[in-house]
Amino acid sequence: MSELPQPNTENQEIDLAQVSKRIGIFFENISTTIFKGILFIKRNILNLIVLFIIGVGLGFYLDKTNKIYDNQIIVEPNFGSVDYLYSKIELINSKIRDNDTVYLRDVVGIKDSKKFKEIQIEPIADVYKFVENKTQNFELIKLMAEDGDIKKVLSDNITSKNYPYHLISFKTSSRTDYDKTINPLLKYLNDSEYYRLLQKESVNNVKIKLIENDSIINQINGFLNSFSKTVNSTQKSDKLVYYNENSQLNDVIKNKEEIVERQGYHRIELIKLDKIIKNNSEVINIKNTQSLNGKLKFTLPLLFILLFVMGGIFRSYYKRQMLKLNS
Repeated sequence: MSELPQPNTENQEIDLAQVSKRIGIFFENISTTIFKGILFIKRNILNLIVLFIIGVGLGFYLDKTNKIYDNQIIVEPNFGSVDYLYSKIELINSKIRDNDTVYLRDVVGIKDSKKFKEIQIEPIADVYKFVENKTQNFELIKLMAEDGDIKKVLSDNITSKNYPYHLISFKTSSRTDYDKTINPLLKYLNDSEYYRLLQKESVNNVKIKLIENDSIINQINGFLNSFSKTVNSTQKSDKLVYYNENSQLNDVIKNKEEIVERQGYHRIELIKLDKIIKNNSEVINIKNTQSLNGKLKFTLPLLFILLFVMGGIFRSYYKRQMLKLNS
């Protein structure tokens, strides 16, 4: 029988001793580092307290003076003016990036143009409104969804721009009001001769539809009244009259209901068509607390102390390396 090699227990004991020794050295180094940190804090306690107080005071001052406010407008572009609206917003944004406060003040009409910081627009995803009473939009969604993810289709730029409502967001460095920003901005967005002509004709078309539909409803009412009189007169006589259930009476009543429903829709439509870019709601002066906004009173003291500690570590490292070099 072949003899199997016996494990070297002595080597194993040496390895375990070395591992144990290294673990001990590791924890000893941690203990030494912690003690050096305590000594560093003890030597520089006054400096750290002063830096903390300066950081808190400066943070409070900056939080009070450098505020950012979010403002939002929900709009509904009419007469196919979606691309026009987006191009106008992009133009304003380019003027902000170029710091062209003269354009913002004189052309757009924003009074505190230097405090107008940023503007953007995005569609409000509402697929139900997108396909409501619009068979072609529903079929378009179905067709586009066959070749890809429905979520990507709904968020696609081509689809999303055709949603009825869009959110305009802009930031200001101080509190604002309607006269300073909202009203001038809406006036600027509605300033288009081409879309004013479209608006005029569209409103006239809706009014014509209302008049014509009212005329049709009156004719239907006249027909129904005469029919009702005929029925009442025959019921008083002794003659037996048979009515055909398949007559067009039900179709007439149904048509009247559809026309009345369309009349209600057209009257609401007239309210929406009073502007090229119709504003539905506005919310202003929402204090922005994202990122470091309003939090400098907490972050500056920690930043100053961190920089001081890193400076101390660098000085200590520099001295050690100089001693090694000189030795």
